[in-house]
Amino acid sequence: MTMTDSSLDTAGPAGPGATDVRPAVTDADVHRSVRADAAGASRLAARQVTLGYGERPVVEGLDVSVPTGRITAIVGSNGCGKSTLLRGLSRLLKPTAGQVLLDGKSIHDRSTKEVARVVGLLPQSPIAPEGITVTELVSRGRHPHHGLLRQWSRADDEAIARALELTGTTELAHRDVDALSGGQRQRVWIAMVLAQQTDLLLLDEPTSFLDIAHAVELLDLVTDLNGHGATVVMVLHDLNLAARYAHHVVAMCDGRIVREGTPAEVVTADVVEEVFGVPCQVVDDPVAGSPLVVPIGRHHRG
Repeated sequence: MTMTDSSLDTAGPAGPGATDVRPAVTDADVHRSVRADAAGASRLAARQVTLGYGERPVVEGLDVSVPTGRITAIVGSNGCGKSTLLRGLSRLLKPTAGQVLLDGKSIHDRSTKEVARVVGLLPQSPIAPEGITVTELVSRGRHPHHGLLRQWSRADDEAIARALELTGTTELAHRDVDALSGGQRQRVWIAMVLAQQTDLLLLDEPTSFLDIAHAVELLDLVTDLNGHGATVVMVLHDLNLAARYAHHVVAMCDGRIVREGTPAEVVTADVVEEVFGVPCQVVDDPVAGSPLVVPIGRHHRG
């Protein structure tokens, strides 16, 4: 369940009964979006997209551009549409209205393998086949590069070795994935994404179920990958980690974007209360200088 051909095909279009009450997206709208994305150097963008499951839209008429070469964090409460948006950006979920644009072209006008060579996805809670080794799992990231005339090569071995090296998992290469700790497994899954050698990495809650030490370790790795040129979009629950590690933050509520911009522009007391329904104070992080959210529960109000 990752970037292989079958994984990118697992989710088709939303159900035929899905409705969109917003105005239809015209050709002129799309052309304006393409020009805006080109001017802003955004390789991946959603333009007036409506996404959902069956007849239930989760995201409606949404616009977002992913800053190229930066780390973007999508934040919001449970069920607000964060993961749905990420699935739409990755081509796993087809919009019932609007378009997702990859390099100015509808992502659904590209073949599955073509997209998989550009976009790497780590879904929520991926499950490895029983008994598979780390090397075997990471090697699945090379599937988009193979075909009838393109078989396994030295380039594949080098890509896997590089992915293991970057994620610090080389010493785990011959171990079974199901014998690893949670933090080690997350690193191995990211290694598989890296083995695809894509420029765009989409990570859905990569720190879920990790303790604070492993979460920080993993986000440090994401920062390293960004330093090597990767554009990263990740869904996060921890606002303080999002503010510390992301260059660009998108705050969502009820399927809409409440605010997006730098951490300082987005992580404010009013936005946190609107998005999460929790009063707070926002202070400067003494380590990173980024916004630091201090929630105020009802037992701590003056």
